[in-house]
Amino acid sequence: MYEQKPWLRFYGDVPATLTYPDATMYESLIRTVNRYPEAPAYDFMGRRASYRAFAEEINRCAGALAELGLKQGDRITISMPTSPQGIICFYAANKLGAAASMIHPLSTAKEIEFYLTVSESAMALTLDAFYGKFAEVLERTKAHTLILTRIGDYLPPLKRLGFYLAKGRKIPPVPADRRVRWWRDLMGRIYPEVPPAPLSPDDPAVILYSGGTTGIPKGIMLSNRNFISEGMQVAAWGNLGKDASILAILPIFHGFGLGVCVNAAFMGGGMSILVPTFTAATVAQLIKKKKPSFMVGVPTLYDALTRDPVFARADLSCFRATFSGADHLPRQVKERFEAIVRRRGGTVKLLEGYGLTEAVTAIMAMPLSEYREGSIGIPFPDMLAKVVKTGTTEEAPTGEDGELCIHGPAVMLGYLNQPKETAQALRKHDDGKIWLHTGDLASMDSDGFFYFKLRLKRMIKSSGFNVYPSQVEEVLCRHSDVAEACVIGIPDEQQVERVKAFVVLKDPSHESEKTKIRITEHCRDNLIKWSCPREIEFRRELPKTRIGKVAFRELEEEELAKLKESGQYTGR
Repeated sequence: MYEQKPWLRFYGDVPATLTYPDATMYESLIRTVNRYPEAPAYDFMGRRASYRAFAEEINRCAGALAELGLKQGDRITISMPTSPQGIICFYAANKLGAAASMIHPLSTAKEIEFYLTVSESAMALTLDAFYGKFAEVLERTKAHTLILTRIGDYLPPLKRLGFYLAKGRKIPPVPADRRVRWWRDLMGRIYPEVPPAPLSPDDPAVILYSGGTTGIPKGIMLSNRNFISEGMQVAAWGNLGKDASILAILPIFHGFGLGVCVNAAFMGGGMSILVPTFTAATVAQLIKKKKPSFMVGVPTLYDALTRDPVFARADLSCFRATFSGADHLPRQVKERFEAIVRRRGGTVKLLEGYGLTEAVTAIMAMPLSEYREGSIGIPFPDMLAKVVKTGTTEEAPTGEDGELCIHGPAVMLGYLNQPKETAQALRKHDDGKIWLHTGDLASMDSDGFFYFKLRLKRMIKSSGFNVYPSQVEEVLCRHSDVAEACVIGIPDEQQVERVKAFVVLKDPSHESEKTKIRITEHCRDNLIKWSCPREIEFRRELPKTRIGKVAFRELEEEELAKLKESGQYTGR
């Protein structure tokens, strides 16, 4: 076993395997309710609900949804910020045997139509502020009911008044519409008890969506087993029990937010602190006030926190663990964060983890007692990982770069209505197991620690050599003038692709040709010549995805558009 799983000796008190219930997510949550009925399940802007109260809300919502016609095998679109309504509806739909299609509440009308159509949703839940976008497209879809709620429905009285005065009164009134039902009215009624649907743990339960800033998103079908196993693994890894709390900073339409910050907390009996909108300032205030045990986020959030004055003065001894994921963590961000934590009474390290929506989200991380430079850690209990030679199913030698492959109970059922893409991602290897080909370049050391390099599709081919953008970005960010950087490849007749860097300076007044020369010289001192940027462009800020990652594809599309306009490029 240790030959196949050399990482097991670093597990400490974490069990190597877990016993997963033969149940649905709803049934697993009810097990937690029965264990800790009076423990707090969630906190939303100062309003707390015990597990008992949470279960009552879910059961009432399930009754309402059943009366509206939602049944086993149906799908419901949930387009909500991280809020009680979103998660109550999520588990209520699961009780009925319906799959929840989770989408961003700021989706455009065109995107909403796509999501409703591809998921074949029978109904949707969203905020009153977004009624107009749904109303515009609803008739062209199979959705017959639109449930509307207000952020104020779950705010304490003073905060509800404050929200109304600041934003609520600016929301256009919803006209009379036969398709609309109001959450508050539905939840104010009593319904006959609805029994849980007789679902298999392997039945589809959730649809999440992958895709960058361009292209058509893929619907990722995830089962009850996927979510339960991933949640239990995370809870076991961090000892996320009833005396623990986690900041739900990442949104619930994202696997990280829904799988780790919400479902994992509920599988372990901890409290999820729901954060509907997040900025460094709001997160810093919440840390100061709520004193969470755990925090997970993307590197850009941690970078912003290190510059926040409230965070710099907060008592940080509350942290048991902090993790960064979804993007490369620059060393200087890690060091700045840990220095502030030490000054403010904490002892935790900022550890990296790895996951992807095709396996719910996080499926490996650094053990709490370990640290290895640049490592994303080791697989969670019952998850297997290996590196194969790119384009094959043959395992690569230890230390050699290749494609990261994953096997275990968290791996998806497949892509929605895309059998070809599913077959490319889920492949049977010589060991007889189905492995998820992640599309990520990585390596594994002799102890079983993995090291993420980059998305294979992001690798730059310059003059016949492989250039890793994350490596160049790391070097750029070590320059004293640089706050943030993103590196892309641009089509080039001589080099195939040339390396271009977009750089945000700490002090914008330093933008000059001389600064570009200094940064270029710094790169030449630290990188092989073909990895050095041939061009540097200063930006006041970099575009971000909806979860805060740098949107490198947006920059790529901008550059391609410029080349096409000038007649220098006629490709895709």
